[in-house]
Amino acid sequence: MDIESLRTYCLSKPATEETLPFGPDVLVFKVAGKMFLLCPLNTGSVQFNAKCDPEKAEELREQYACVQPGYHMNKKHWNTILVDGTVSVRLLKEWIDDSYELVVDSLPVKTREKLRKK
Repeated sequence: MDIESLRTYCLSKPATEETLPFGPDVLVFKVAGKMFLLCPLNTGSVQFNAKCDPEKAEELREQYACVQPGYHMNKKHWNTILVDGTVSVRLLKEWIDDSYELVVDSLPVKTREKLRKK
């Protein structure tokens, strides 16, 4: 999965916007103003940082060398996923979907209901 594929996939989700709040070298994808995916552009390889349930995150880190704790985040539920060809595009999309859903679940009920109807 390259950067453009990642961008296209993220922007296909309801109410998603792309921002550059950390400067021109980091893409951030938000749903209803809350970040669900962060993608550094100056690393030399495609990688992204996504939210994940803490138990699932631990399981993924044990199972895949490409999944690392989100070193830049203070929270255990953020993970850095290095897109290095060891996992399928389908699995990468699942991680993006899970991160998106975790953020949507944290939104106010009315906002959540509106997004889920789309």
